[in-house]
Amino acid sequence: MTMSATGETADILVEAEDFINHGGWVVDSQFETEMGSPYLLAHGLGRPVADATTTVQVTTAGEYEVWVRAKDWAPGHHPGRFTLSINGAALETEFGANDQDWLWQSAGRVFLPKGALHLALHDLTGFDGRCDAIYLSADGSIPPNDVNQASRKWRKALRGLPEQPVEAGEFDVVVVGGGVSGCAAALMAARLGQTVALIHDRPVLGGNASKEIGLMPRGAQGSILQELSQRTPDGDLAALSLLQAESNAQVFLEHRIFAAERVGDRIRSVDAVQATGGHERRFKGRQFIDASGVAQLGVLVGAQTMFGREARSEFDEPYAPELADAMHHGNTLFFRTRTSEHPVPFPDVPWATEVSKDYANLSGQLLKPGVENGPGPAADANPDDPTFQFSSDPSQAWMMQFPATHYWEYGQWLDPYTSGEAVRDYLMRALFGTFSNVKTLAPETYANLELDWMAFVAAQGEFRRYRGDHVLTENDIRNHTRFNDALIANDGSFCIHCAWAPGEGKYDFRLKDWIFDSRDQQSYGVPFRCLYSANIDNLLMAGKHISVTHVAGSSVKLMGNGAQHGVATAAAAFLCNTHDTTPRGLLDDHFDKLRNLVDALTGHDHDMTQHPPARKFVAVPG
Repeated sequence: MTMSATGETADILVEAEDFINHGGWVVDSQFETEMGSPYLLAHGLGRPVADATTTVQVTTAGEYEVWVRAKDWAPGHHPGRFTLSINGAALETEFGANDQDWLWQSAGRVFLPKGALHLALHDLTGFDGRCDAIYLSADGSIPPNDVNQASRKWRKALRGLPEQPVEAGEFDVVVVGGGVSGCAAALMAARLGQTVALIHDRPVLGGNASKEIGLMPRGAQGSILQELSQRTPDGDLAALSLLQAESNAQVFLEHRIFAAERVGDRIRSVDAVQATGGHERRFKGRQFIDASGVAQLGVLVGAQTMFGREARSEFDEPYAPELADAMHHGNTLFFRTRTSEHPVPFPDVPWATEVSKDYANLSGQLLKPGVENGPGPAADANPDDPTFQFSSDPSQAWMMQFPATHYWEYGQWLDPYTSGEAVRDYLMRALFGTFSNVKTLAPETYANLELDWMAFVAAQGEFRRYRGDHVLTENDIRNHTRFNDALIANDGSFCIHCAWAPGEGKYDFRLKDWIFDSRDQQSYGVPFRCLYSANIDNLLMAGKHISVTHVAGSSVKLMGNGAQHGVATAAAAFLCNTHDTTPRGLLDDHFDKLRNLVDALTGHDHDMTQHPPARKFVAVPG
């Protein structure tokens, strides 16, 4: 028997992510803030996955109405269907087939005896069926579908969870986000003697470089990056083992922050929820470093941020559009195919070719974690716009045929905070459809072709960016602006992804244009004023969401650059705590100490000598 807010009840809530045995299903917790909960995903690439199973206790025998919260992720086609079995008997209802977004669906009433109750989710398609939770209602109660405080309270009560987060401790430094930049910040802060909590919302560290996504960290190749980015045979980064070796550091995987306490202009604490179990924890800190890549902490505490493309007039940037707009870099799904020793059938996927249309080129594959941009099978010429202009430098002519992974991109005009699942699903449909087209258009050539792997976690593009005391611009990078507070060096070309306008392109999951300007190929300085919030006194930031314009961010975003930000913010947090000051106070009164410490920590990884521009930039926005 479980407890509710109103007292004792026989009702039972079973969160799918808490199943004892996930079988072939995977926990997908990426979209919890959008749809209310982590869920189980049957990501079988067209092959039904093994059942997920669990056992719960029924304390009161009787009739119960069975509710399942599921989603039909391609309405009209129902690709992700599954059934629920209770004590070995399958219910008649097929879930994921009702043309509805996330919704509680009744499967009727059943008699449940007292004692152990065995539940099983049975995948019917292998095409990403998804189950959030199962609710067994004894008194006719209808579960709440809205995602709000009341529904969260309802779930907590039925799971026996406390209403308030439990205290996780007080830390000198709290780092939000375990990508490369967050790992660098946490590791360096711990080595400086700070107690550190690293809060990360995935089961593995590394962000876009992790083994579940797999990008190679480009940009500044500093010593801390080289430490963190060594890979194990299965593609995992060395980051977790390095952090676990530091007694001052605690890593909280699969924890997503959802609330923060701000007192005046300072953050006092953040609250995070664990993907499995739903346990909520409160982390108090003196200094906070946001390395989430999405300005997650800043959004919660009201930090000043920027979004989309700035107008050319605002910072006089040549690559900026005439008028400001909300276009931003989108998300990308990585994939890999292989050739089997025997013919491999693939189901008809009209719900996928509806998106991919007749596109039939699978170039741009991830060969293995850390090695992307691989070629792929094609049944037709690449129909992408052949006028992509990367550079006028003849030595870079090879890039005209570059099978770039990031041609697969979508979501540039959508709200990245509320449309993540829709963007991921659209990209899956594009990939499944393209794969089907290749096999269908060249059946003899590709009879043995099969999907080897497809990420279900998208490589995240651009979200909000913080506003610091300085906003780094295209001209700062191109002209090597001299900053008195230059603290670290970043590397990298301008790499601007241009999307089709809504309704414009035939293949809107592909880029319209890609501006790749290698500049003078020299490092450029990043001022300390870009690494702390303009209006929150104890908030630093590392990674692609530091204080930069959209154009400047196209170079700064590289993960190796973020590792440098991580080192610098760790040093700043340490000195802020040592001198009981803010980052701005550190700039005013102790900047020489900060610069000397960062130089010592990085071993002068990069030369920040100021170079004049070597040649005129050449690419033109589409």
